[in-house]
Amino acid sequence: MAAAAAAVASSVRGSLREDLTCAICCDLFRDPVMLSCMHHFCKSCISRYWRGSQGPVTCPQCRKEFTSKQFHTNYIVTAMVEKVRVATSDACIKKLEKQLSEALERHHLRKEYIDNCIHKDKEKMDIIKRVAADLRDRVKGEFRALHQILQDEETCMLEQLRREQEEELQKVQRHLEASELSVRELENNIRLLQQANGSLTEFPQLRPCVQVEPDTDFDVNAFSSRYLAPLQYITWRKMFHSVKPGPSPLVFDVETAHPSIYVSRDKTVAVECDDMILHTSHSQRFLQCVNILAVQSFQSGRHYWEVEVGHSLKWDVGVASEAVDRRARIKLSPESGYWTLRLRKGNEYWAGT
Repeated sequence: MAAAAAAVASSVRGSLREDLTCAICCDLFRDPVMLSCMHHFCKSCISRYWRGSQGPVTCPQCRKEFTSKQFHTNYIVTAMVEKVRVATSDACIKKLEKQLSEALERHHLRKEYIDNCIHKDKEKMDIIKRVAADLRDRVKGEFRALHQILQDEETCMLEQLRREQEEELQKVQRHLEASELSVRELENNIRLLQQANGSLTEFPQLRPCVQVEPDTDFDVNAFSSRYLAPLQYITWRKMFHSVKPGPSPLVFDVETAHPSIYVSRDKTVAVECDDMILHTSHSQRFLQCVNILAVQSFQSGRHYWEVEVGHSLKWDVGVASEAVDRRARIKLSPESGYWTLRLRKGNEYWAGT
């Protein structure tokens, strides 16, 4: 980077010196003067050139002839030369090289930082794409399972409907066939009676008719009720058993129970009692708030559980931070480390805030 700074400084210095260099001595102007042709030379250089030349007075650069040896001092060029002389001094060049080096260093560091950001962004994009692909596969898999459950349930229900339809049709068919047989026998007896009525010699021998019981009316409502019911709800209840994850199995942590809470032997039931219950002293026990925690804890993921609250008119159910104060009486709110759903007066539900 220092070499690059030196190269830049050298290029700038060379360009300035070229514009302000005398064509005679090939050095920076000293007391620069301007001829009428607008070319500049050192005062001493042009004077010496004219003294040594024979013939007409001319410009050493463009060869324009003049009637006399006249020139004018150019104070602007003089000032520029002095500035360039100072600016191109070793001290100034070193200072410029240092500034350029520092600027290049800053730019290289900035570029390195941005390149690193670009690399991280690309890594994030790859992660996002990979995670999204995994999630997409999971979603497809979950819904594939749900579709299969629905397909199986639909097939089962349609098969059941087919069997019930077949049973009902067979019952009606049997009754129809019996009725038709009875009609044919009655028609035969009628014909015999009509024939006997013409001769009046003897009573004909008649065949007994098939006894046909009157069929009960087909109950359309009873047949349809199962299939006119809210099938989505019924199916959802059946699908509920296949939901993953299922309800988290929780048991109560007796060591956290407030002294007025009774815990069942299997640690799945907790009841608030009027009298204090003798518990062993424990640092995790609630002493003021009538609370109890479960043994299980969660740090991430999605979880749900089912709690039977019975006919209680007042309760709080939710989750609590591991660091909640267990010795003070505090409000069950997110600020205190509690996220709860509560019931008051038997019919007032709201979230703890």
